Amino acid sequence: MENHNLTHEFPELEVKINELKLKDEVFKKMYVNYEEVNALIQHYEKGEQNHTTDEHLTDLRKKRVYLKDDLYSYLHKN
Repeated sequence: MENHNLTHEFPELEVKINELKLKDEVFKKMYVNYEEVNALIQHYEKGEQNHTTDEHLTDLRKKRVYLKDDLYSYLHKN
């Protein structure tokens, strides 16, 4: 299972990510949403008790990509 935490995805932006998490409420909400979706995907990929359909997992992965794109754009604009 791959690591998709935001600081792992964008290691060159780690300092900025950490700063914005503390100082920017808009970024913080976006970040939390991304991390929640990522954690849910990881939970399902581990195959623990709460199973899901392949379609639902694919939809979650797509959502994670869109959120990551939005975060990347936000990081470069601010």
